[in-house]
Parts: sequence; C-alpha cells; structure tokens
Amino acid sequence: MRIRGPFKYLSSKGGRLGDSLPTFTTLPLYNPNFPSFNLNTMWTNYLKIAWRNLLRSKVFSLINIGGLALGLTCCMLILLYITDEASFDRFQKQGADLYRIKVTVTSEQDTMKMASTNAIHGPTFKIEIPEIKESIRTQSQNTVFRKGDELLSSQVLFADPDFFKIFSFPLLSGDAETVLSDIGSIVLTEDMAKSYFGITDVVGKVIEIKLGEDFEAFTVSGVVKSIPQNSSIQFDSMISFLFQEEKGWTDSAWMGFYMNTFILLDPRANYQAVGDKMDRVFAAHIKEGDSPGDGQKVSFSLQPFWDIHLDADISGDRNGLAHSSNPVYSYILAAIGFFILAIACINFINLAVARSLKRAKEVGIRKVVGGKRKQLIFQFLTESFLLTFLAFVLAFLLTRLVLPTFSDLVIKQLAISYLLDGQTIFLFVALFVLTGLIAGFYPALVLSGFSPSSSLYQRGKLLQQNYLTRGLVVFQFTLSICLVVGTIVIFSQFNYLTTIDLGYSDENLVKLNGFRGVKTDLNIIKEEFEALPGVAAVSAYNGNYNGTGAKVDERSVSFGYIGVDDKFLSTLEIPLVEGRNFSQEFASDPTESILVNEAFLRELGWTEAVGKELNFEWKNKKMTIVGVIKDYHFASLKEKIEPLVLTQDPSYGLQTLFLKLQPGNHTETLKSIEAVFRKHVPLMPFDYSFEELNNLKRYEREARWKQMITAGAALSIFISCIGLFGLAAFNTETRTKEIGVRKVIGASVFGIVTLLSMDFVKMVLIAITIAFPISYYGVQIWLKEFAYQIELQWWFFALTAVLGIGVAMLTVGIEALRAARMNPVKSLKSE
Repeated sequence: MRIRGPFKYLSSKGGRLGDSLPTFTTLPLYNPNFPSFNLNTMWTNYLKIAWRNLLRSKVFSLINIGGLALGLTCCMLILLYITDEASFDRFQKQGADLYRIKVTVTSEQDTMKMASTNAIHGPTFKIEIPEIKESIRTQSQNTVFRKGDELLSSQVLFADPDFFKIFSFPLLSGDAETVLSDIGSIVLTEDMAKSYFGITDVVGKVIEIKLGEDFEAFTVSGVVKSIPQNSSIQFDSMISFLFQEEKGWTDSAWMGFYMNTFILLDPRANYQAVGDKMDRVFAAHIKEGDSPGDGQKVSFSLQPFWDIHLDADISGDRNGLAHSSNPVYSYILAAIGFFILAIACINFINLAVARSLKRAKEVGIRKVVGGKRKQLIFQFLTESFLLTFLAFVLAFLLTRLVLPTFSDLVIKQLAISYLLDGQTIFLFVALFVLTGLIAGFYPALVLSGFSPSSSLYQRGKLLQQNYLTRGLVVFQFTLSICLVVGTIVIFSQFNYLTTIDLGYSDENLVKLNGFRGVKTDLNIIKEEFEALPGVAAVSAYNGNYNGTGAKVDERSVSFGYIGVDDKFLSTLEIPLVEGRNFSQEFASDPTESILVNEAFLRELGWTEAVGKELNFEWKNKKMTIVGVIKDYHFASLKEKIEPLVLTQDPSYGLQTLFLKLQPGNHTETLKSIEAVFRKHVPLMPFDYSFEELNNLKRYEREARWKQMITAGAALSIFISCIGLFGLAAFNTETRTKEIGVRKVIGASVFGIVTLLSMDFVKMVLIAITIAFPISYYGVQIWLKEFAYQIELQWWFFALTAVLGIGVAMLTVGIEALRAARMNPVKSLKSE
C-alpha cells in the first residue's frame, strides 16, 4: 500500500499491518544521515506538512485559531487600557521629584484624607523647609467665556507664575518664564484657541471671561499644546494665581482646605521626612481660634505625583485634576483578560493534544521507519507555532477593528500604537513563544515517547485517558463560571443602586444652576417659575453639601451642612419624622433654627432632638434643632448616609434651584423655564439637568463595568464551548466504530448521546464545585466598596450551574446527536 505523509512512500509485503513487521523500501526523508540532508529543506518540509495538516482539518484549525485570536484580542484591549492607566503623568520630566500636599484629618468618628490645602500652606512651607525648591498652587473654576453674543462654558485654572517651568506642558507660543507673570494675561490650550478664535496663532488677542458678576478682558500671552488625556492636570485656559491675590479672593487661614498645592523637592530629600517638617511648621503657625476642633488632629504628608491617578483613597480630587481611578478595577480587568486568555490557550492546547493523539498512527509509522524523537518534536512545534502566529495576526486585526468601540466603553482615547512599546512587544513575544511551546511540546513529548505498538493500536484509549486535557477543561470552565457569577452579582447590584428608594423623589425633578450673584431677588424668580404651566413646585439650596462641625454638650460632631429655603422638603418630598419645617411664620428661623436628619441622631445616640442646641464655635453662635427629617441619599450609595444639618443662614447664598415638573410635555415647559432664566440671568448659559439622570451618572463606572464583565463572561463561555465542541468532535470520531457496534446491538440515540456527553458534564460539575467558593469570596470583596449592597442569593449560583451545564450539554449534545444518528454501516467501516 502507499501512504502519503512526511516520507515519500512505504510498502509492505502482504498480510495485515501488524501481523508481522512490514518491510519498508525507503529511508525516512528527515534522516540526518541521508546524503542529501539539508537544514533549510527540513524546515521547509516541516512548514509544508504543517500547512497541509491545517488545511486538511479546516474546521478544527478554524476553531483553534479563532478561539486563541479572540482571547488574544481581549488581552490586547485590556493591555491597552492598563497601559494607559499606568502611563498617567509619566511625561512630566520632573515627575520623580514632584509631590502633592496631602492632609489627613483624624477625629473620634473617622479619618478623612484629602488633597486640598489653603493658599498660605505652600508658600510658607517653601520658605521654612529648605528641601522644598518650589511650590505651585492650582485652583479650578468653571466660568463663562463671551464670544460676541455667544456664551461658552469652560474651565479656568488659576496657577502660580512658575507653573510652566515646573510642569512639562509644551508651549506652542509664549515664554514659560513670563506667560503668567501678568494678572491680565491668559494662557489657552490649543483646543480652546481653535474653539474660540478658529486659529492657534492668538497671542495678543483679547478674550472676555466672567469672573464674579462682570466680564473681564484678558490678553492671550501663550498657547499650550493640547493637554494629553493621560494627564492628571486638565484645563482649558490658565490665569495667574496673582489675579486671585489681587482681588482678595484667597484665604490665609491655616485651617482652610480648597485648592491643590504641588511642591518640587530636592532629589536628595526624603519626602516622608519633609511631611514631618510640615507638621511642625503647621503647629508653629496655627492660631488658637483657628485650631482644629476637640478630638481632631490635622497632619500633613506628601503624595508622589506619579501616584495621584491610581490613589483612590483621597477625597477632594478637584481643582483641575482628572478624577482618580481605583486601581482595583485595573486588577479586575487584568484578571478578566488573564481568564479569557487562559481559557483560549487551554482550548488551543486541548485541541492540539486531541489532534496529535488522532495522529498517533502517523507517529508510530514514523518511529518504525527510523524517525527520531527530536524530529517529531520539531514537527509538532512547527505546526503549533504556525497556528499561534496566524492567531496573533488575526488578533491584531480584530483589536484594530473593535478598538474604537472599546475606547468609547472605557471613556478613553486608546491607540493601537500603545502595543508597539518595547515592554509590550517583549510581553507578546514571550506569550507567543510560551503558547506555541506548550501547545506543541506536550503532545510531541508524550506521543514521541510511546512505543510504536501503542501509537498504532491504542490512540482512542490514549485520547480517553488524557488527564491533562480533562484537567484543563475543568480549569477553563472554573474560570468561566467565576465570571458568570460575577456578572450576575454586578447586574443585581447595579439594579439595586438604580432602583432603591433614595428617601426623596427625583422623578421629574430639574436642577437649575447659575443663580450665583444674581441681582434680582431669588424669591421673585422662584415665583415666576412657579407661575409657569407645567411647574409643580420650586425650591432653592446653596448648591453643595459642605462639611463642618459643632459642639453638643462639649462633644464635637462633624456633619454635612447645606443652606435651603422653606420649600426644599416639600419639593423633594422629604418627610419630617419629628418637629416642624422651616417657616416664614417664624422670623428667627434663618438665624436660630436648624433641621437635622436621622443619621445625626444616631451619631449622638439620641432618640429625640427637637429643642436641643448646637454650638457653632466657628461663627460664635448657638442654634436650635426644630425638626428631624428622614434620611435621604444626598450622596452616592457607595457612601453611608452621614449626619446632615439644614439651615436658612442668610450667609449661605442660594444659587441652585430645584423645579418639580408635572408629568407631560417637558419640552415646552423647559422652553418656558429658559425664557424666565434668560430674562434674569442673561450672562450665564442655561445649565439644567434632570436629577434622575444625575443619580444614574453616579454609577456610570458601574454601568461600564457591567458591560465589560458581561462581555468577558460571554466571551469566556463562547471560547470554552467552541473548545468543548472540538474535543467532543474528536472524542466522537475516535469512538465512531464503538457507536456503530452499540447501535447494531440495539442502543438508542438517547443512550448514545448520554454516553458521549456524560464525561464532559462531569467535568463541568467539578468546575462548578471549585468555582462557587472562589467566586463567592471574590464578589464579597467587590461588594465591600458599597455602603449599601445586595445580599448574595442562592439562586445566583443555581442559575450559574444551570447555565453552565445547559451550555455544555448543548455544545456536546449537538456533536453527539450527529454521531448517534449516523448509519451504523458507515460507522463500522470507518477507521
């Protein structure tokens, strides 16, 4: 007979193969002792055979390459995200010596870490601590630019004159030494210059900005190149901090905290020791009347500039700084990427092993005709590396294709060029080599070690007893099931966050900003809004939940503090649980009365509060509690409801309105509201938002992670299933004759399907048993981020088990059913 393969041909003299050792008439083509042996010819031949094997099994080659490519694509996308996160601020040339001043306030109740300072801190520290070479203060303000009759909202960053000498933001025009030396000058970003003037050559041009009640003219002194997206410091324009000092807007109190202060240290300095010196300077300058409250301690330290972006432990990330990113999500995303890539690699290895065991007869014949073990290993490795190379190429193309969608999902501008970084290239080369070696080396090593008789006659048994393949199937389904449990928990938590009773009604509630410094009496504006058709109620508050403290019976207590009008509770539908609301019938309410929430009572251990007094030492005044409101979630559900005090203090300017709209045509109502707004606030943009959407925005990150982990879980299940399908097909093929015999002796289709499926179902059951405790522990850690969270339900895990077994049964059952329905005559003829 003639057999085509990695040698020219062989022949045997009669009889069945195996009755006696056949006589072969040629030497193996790859024998290194053969006179015409050539290294290039050998490797060329390896590649040809690898390519032929790939084409001969098109379906399984597609499964193998496609599964690995999907896993690699997911890995590349996640690597792009993590690379961007890790690259934040690395372009700053002096970044290694740059620090931000950090303040820790410790009280009996809690510890608060913030990055806010006051205007006096940085300059004083620079004078009294020799290690500090420079200090830069920054404070951001949202404002309005006037362009003809058009008003543009934008962000201005006030910064000390030496800002551009310390920070590496290249100027397209202007001198870094002098661009901020004049208080009447302004520096624009490249994007802002194009937006306002249409060009970037704008030095010397004048721009009008609303600072305070009136517009002021500033002369453009420089244009800075577009701010990189991976910069913690973000701004559209910049004005010298000297402007604030000239206007008297700065606060010289040592206990004030409202801006960022950066310092440049001597490279030889120990930044932790500098933090201790700042504490000593603070203690020396603090005045008795300006000192922290009883039981409170204020301490200073330095935060390395390159750590800012991934330090989620600090509140007060504002004043021109991009929001910090919780590194735990990068870890989660990296784990998802690893899981999916591991699942894809396991598929690749399993299918490679299964295919190689199917080729056991070929291996046996090669060994009989003199093929050496290392030649077999090289052959399998060549095939493995060819498949791996094709998967990497396909993955790179898929990454480019889906990158825009992924960038929108993670709200970043990711570029494929990130993958061309030296370290990233090394990582993928290592991954390529590792995947190719594992997928090719194991089957080659195992099969090349079998005796020819085992290879020729026991390949079906070898496949069924391959414990590595079984173990890897269990491992990959364990990872997939962990991801599915995580997806169900994230979905449930997100649904809980967005449907829980907030303690007030945000339905049809519009928040309208821009009334700061308005000359018209706010009560008149409110009355005009209330008279509009479609407006049910109107109320005002100061626009922010500030933190402060007071004394109750010589005990210090901290709380949130907001200014409201007498219709705030009714408009937001916040119920009273004790006492009364503010009322115009009580003329002393603005100066003597306050409301507190239930959390305030719990903090002090009270059962009732009406009639009790708070001593506000910072304004030398005592105020009486006249009512207790029900707790409502004025912050994110990630935060526990804190003690809250409501006041009508006239010094708290009410600059934000809440308008309760009647159900119906909101479009027409908003047009009427805008007309009233334009009438009284002509120099501010009409800035409104629906509170219901504002609450949803608090959980934008959770919404994005819900989408990402859902996609990850679906992808992991899909990759696992196509691998399972491939293994089931190979298993069925090796047992084709057994299936034919069983059908001849009366086995039913159902019985055969069950026989072929049970091994795989058992592996999935083992994976479920392993995955449940791991996933339970993992989701418990994630849920700790939320002050208000769901309880883990038994059905989360039951649904996952049903889904895992169902998908596995469906995947394997399709191939098993096809085999079970095959004509037994064909089955018995197969070999």
